[in-house]
Amino acid sequence: MTLHRLTELQSVLRPRWCRAVLQRLLLLCCLLLSGGCATQSYSCGSAAVWKTAPELAAITHPQIERGKPRPVIDGFGWVWGIPAKLILFDRRVENHAVSRETENAIAAYLQSNELDTVKVRLNQYRPGDDWKRLVANKSVGAGWRYTLGVLSVAGETLLPGRLFGGDHYNPFTNTIHVYSDVPAIAIHEGGHSKDFAGRTWKGTWAAAYLIPGVSLFHESIATGDAIGWLREYGDAEAQREGYNILYPAYGTYVGSAIGDPWGIGYIGGVLVGHAAGRWKSARVPDDPPQEMVAPDDAPESGESV
Repeated sequence: MTLHRLTELQSVLRPRWCRAVLQRLLLLCCLLLSGGCATQSYSCGSAAVWKTAPELAAITHPQIERGKPRPVIDGFGWVWGIPAKLILFDRRVENHAVSRETENAIAAYLQSNELDTVKVRLNQYRPGDDWKRLVANKSVGAGWRYTLGVLSVAGETLLPGRLFGGDHYNPFTNTIHVYSDVPAIAIHEGGHSKDFAGRTWKGTWAAAYLIPGVSLFHESIATGDAIGWLREYGDAEAQREGYNILYPAYGTYVGSAIGDPWGIGYIGGVLVGHAAGRWKSARVPDDPPQEMVAPDDAPESGESV
């Protein structure tokens, strides 16, 4: 094909392609602003209906574990996570210093949904335990565990999140890995664990995530559940944080699904997510002021308020 022909072809295709990208971004904006990623009323899960392997219960305690501080390793991880910080406009993303606030948030989420076989690793590298959990997690078919499951745990072993970040939920080990000190992100990963807990064909649902575009369904479910939980149990600040972080994060998946060679779709997805998130967060009402307790009515020492 001559250079002249190639130029003509690009001049014809580019406007059509740009229109397609803009249409998808407009659809994303409408979806987010209409509350497409947020549940209207939150429904907690129940251990009685979860389809999880009982073998995991014996190796899940303690449910939440924390890695020991490693200044050099964590410093490298902080630097490596700069692009993620810039994309989500939050320096706490992949900072490898998870606070008690974030720990308490994911603990409360798991407790309210009775997800007692989900393991949470806060900035921790324990590949040996993850391999054991892979074997024990018989709620996922052996065919999937010993193919995609092995590849996923091998990836976590060879490219540890303790260095390279990447908050995620691994359905093959039923484990949440958190490296960001953002409660909304941890709860979002909890949303993935809740989604998988109710699935009968967990391995198939995990494999479907790899199909281009299908991951948007997974991410929409987890984002909607996280936003719904924050609206039900979080204060105004937590709800605003959820919109400001999770909407642009969802925009990254939409942008990746568009798959344009110039990156316009990805950048546009992120910007639309930020705009929609801030539009929604600005409409979260402030918490009502706390009533003052008169001295005579104040509880005695040792009593809870």
